[in-house]
Amino acid sequence: MRKEDLRIVFMGTPEFAVGTLKALLDNGYNVVAVVTQPDKPVGRHHDTLQMPEVKRYALEHGIKEEDILQPEKMKDEAFVERLRSYQAHLQVVVAFRMLPEVVWAMPQFGTFNVHAALLPQYRGAAPINWAVINGETKTGVTTFFLDHDIDTGRIIMQKPFDILDDYNVEDVYNGLMELGAETALKTIELILEGDGHVESLPQEQMIAEGTALHNAPKIFKETCEINWNQAARNIYNFVRGLSPYPGAWTTLEDEKGKKTVLKIYHTAKTGKPTQMAAGCISADNGHLFVAADDELLELIEIQLTGKKRMMARDFLNGFRNITNCKLV
Repeated sequence: MRKEDLRIVFMGTPEFAVGTLKALLDNGYNVVAVVTQPDKPVGRHHDTLQMPEVKRYALEHGIKEEDILQPEKMKDEAFVERLRSYQAHLQVVVAFRMLPEVVWAMPQFGTFNVHAALLPQYRGAAPINWAVINGETKTGVTTFFLDHDIDTGRIIMQKPFDILDDYNVEDVYNGLMELGAETALKTIELILEGDGHVESLPQEQMIAEGTALHNAPKIFKETCEINWNQAARNIYNFVRGLSPYPGAWTTLEDEKGKKTVLKIYHTAKTGKPTQMAAGCISADNGHLFVAADDELLELIEIQLTGKKRMMARDFLNGFRNITNCKLV
């Protein structure tokens, strides 16, 4: 089959998915429909609707509004019938919700997902964050056919990506978005070359060969609270694994016991041992330090509740008696 004749339905919601949709459109693939989440109410009174990034990009690049489907429920009969009417040969999914069998089994050539990890290593909603938090030096993208369970289908292709020690989650996100788009295109080429048939590997085989498995659950506010009673390297990885969004946080307690939430976006390892209790603060010549279990960690960029993000040296200029404070 020629790629011009291949009918593709694309499914995705956030900016990460836009990279692959852009690659499909730029390379002349016939994207007959886009499926994304419903517009989200935002604003103080939730009276303004904000469209998903995938919808925004689709509308700006030639996809008709009637071909952008936003079902509340994926098993809704009207949605399923509308989806079936496109007679897609293939469905490509990036950063979307779990699909029922009636949807993923619909196309002639199946449905594949672009996952931001080297499966089966990190399964779940936030694989990029958890790979950085856990101090991994390598991650990647995986394309795999969807089946009944989340992130467990047969692997088609994998491409690795190096996580440098100074990368935060945004750096890895951007790198994997580009790599994911490239891998999706190569996966489709393989499917076309095989006229719908492509070799794929069961994940059970990789698990049997000793691949370590990690959960990558969704990140919530309570997930992001810093525990200072651990090694500085662990805290360093935790902060960069949540920066710039949603941001790691702690509680700053002053000498009078007043507590304020403090977000931390950038730290640096110092290698300097400390005898102070974990969470104790010190300052030296415009530099702000906090004690971890084993050494001092320098705070580089922070944000107090109700204030703008700032460099720690600017924070110190406007904050007296910082050494009488602690992070709890």
